[in-house]
Amino acid sequence: MLVERRDDVTDTNPEPGRFIVNFHVDDARATAAHLDGMGVTWLSPVEQRRDGLFGTVLDPDGNYVQIIELNAAYHERRAAESGPAMFRTTKAFSGFSVNDVPKAQEFYTNILGLRVSEEYGMLTLHIAGNRDIIVYPKGDEHVPAEFTILNFPVDDIDKAVDELSALGVTFLRYPGREDGTDEKGIWRGGGPLIAWFNDPAGNILSVIQED
Repeated sequence: MLVERRDDVTDTNPEPGRFIVNFHVDDARATAAHLDGMGVTWLSPVEQRRDGLFGTVLDPDGNYVQIIELNAAYHERRAAESGPAMFRTTKAFSGFSVNDVPKAQEFYTNILGLRVSEEYGMLTLHIAGNRDIIVYPKGDEHVPAEFTILNFPVDDIDKAVDELSALGVTFLRYPGREDGTDEKGIWRGGGPLIAWFNDPAGNILSVIQED
């Protein structure tokens, strides 16, 4: 919002109700006390309404300036109006395909050390934080993901890369990133330290160390 000087307007706004600047604040009463200390003119002091606390002051040109502290009921009502309630409470999970479920199970269990369960011909990767990921078979129709489908944060990326390399994991090197990738395959060219590798189905995974 731009406020600029004009010489072709009247001293005060003749229809201030047509223009209202709303400021959403965390504590309307504290804001009102601050404004009182600055000697503002209240059109409507802070009062409780259905959606929260509202108060309106006049600026020097007579325009309305309103402070608003919306309550929890307002946000709950807006959330309820924004879409089906089921998707706000359901615990969504992601999934990806592989071309060989037994090989995937061996890799994610024995190489990455994840807790893996099998049911209906699919795997469930039980990730820390109660986040499950489904791995489902597509056979010859499987196409490896061209993006990183799983990032594993680690405290020491050198140790993680060394341990995975000892288990036969080969780390990827991408064209154009050679100057920032060290001999282990760890990207050190800026941002978090990261090393990419494939699962047996060719999907891209990574270990990543953030500061």
